[in-house]
Amino acid sequence: MNHKQKAIELFNEGYNCAQSVFAAFCDVTGMEFEEAIKLSSSFGGGMGRLREVCGAVSAMFMITGILYGYTNPTDSEAKAEHYKQIQLLAEKFKEKNGSIICRDILIEAGVENVNTNYIPEARTKEYYEKRPCAEYVGDAAEILDEYIKNHK
Repeated sequence: MNHKQKAIELFNEGYNCAQSVFAAFCDVTGMEFEEAIKLSSSFGGGMGRLREVCGAVSAMFMITGILYGYTNPTDSEAKAEHYKQIQLLAEKFKEKNGSIICRDILIEAGVENVNTNYIPEARTKEYYEKRPCAEYVGDAAEILDEYIKNHK
């Protein structure tokens, strides 16, 4: 199973967007599944259902940090290069989905009642029919796989 399929499968099991992408890449990051799920749990719903940066995008950024992040706080060149790469990943996601902001992509997809209530919606058949989030986690995983392939 590839990362895109794994991320979609995890989302369909009930994990949030960030958890789905982040945990799908445990084989690449070396992180234990439970630790990955916990670490990424706060980023679902655009960061705790605040509908800000899409959780799938946040997960892409976290994985990129694990794999290619800088460690020296005074290395301005490394920091700038890392941020450049993050912005390139964001742009790839925007090209496919119009934005990296959760509320914007949900509204664009026709989802009604995009609210910031902290209580998550029940994962029913109707939820999955109206939510395009499985597609977004798949897109993020696909973008990240392409990025990793080109940055070995």
